Amino acid sequence: MGKTELLITIILFNMFFVLFVAAVMVYIRKYRQRKKEYLNEIEVKNEIHKRELLATQLEIQQATMQQIGRELHDNIGQKLTLVSLYTQQLLYENKVPEVSERIDQVSQIINQSLQDLRSLSKTLTDDNINQKEIVTLIQEEVDNTNAFKKCHVDFKHNFQQLDLGFVHKNVLLRITQEFIQNSIKHAHCKNIFISLNTSEEALWELNIKDDGIGFDQSSVRSNGIGLTNMENRARIIGADFSLESKEQLGTTLNIILKRQA
Repeated sequence: MGKTELLITIILFNMFFVLFVAAVMVYIRKYRQRKKEYLNEIEVKNEIHKRELLATQLEIQQATMQQIGRELHDNIGQKLTLVSLYTQQLLYENKVPEVSERIDQVSQIINQSLQDLRSLSKTLTDDNINQKEIVTLIQEEVDNTNAFKKCHVDFKHNFQQLDLGFVHKNVLLRITQEFIQNSIKHAHCKNIFISLNTSEEALWELNIKDDGIGFDQSSVRSNGIGLTNMENRARIIGADFSLESKEQLGTTLNIILKRQA
């Protein structure tokens, strides 16, 4: 074999080797890309499944509470009512003053217990969230807070009606309640500003701000159950959650549920 042929052979071998290496690199790159896409797809599916599971748990919890409330009212409430009637009859028939006084005390305890039971039953079976608009639910919470005159709450929105299901309304209401309670209890605020708006980009956007003392987020987030609850609730419905607080400058909460593309 001549030098020319040898040189051509070496060049061809090197070309084939380079092409082979390039093909292997392309294959590895595509493999990694497909693996990444597959893992991302699995992660998205897991996240969706997790949200659906949390939403289902929330609905089951609500249904269970309503069932307990009805059972309290229909079963235990009726029995306490019957006992109350018996004690009233004993009080009417008894002629001994000392005994009458004790029967009257027992009757008062039973009646108070019956009143507390009815109140608890009403709370558990209350279907406000399903029956009312989210604006009405938040406004009721605002009115109740303003009635105590500890902190003034201002609520604004840019729509008349927002078609939301139970889970979304429950999340918005509970987060609003949690923020208001935390602001009054810990931030010693004078004002809380709430806005719930909709836009072309977002199905809704909830913004809540107080003028309280604020807090150090690095130290509170690790053991702040209230903050964790709010963030977890937002995660249930796939909403973006952000909270910012600065000492002496107040706290701002922003939650956005973007429209599906």
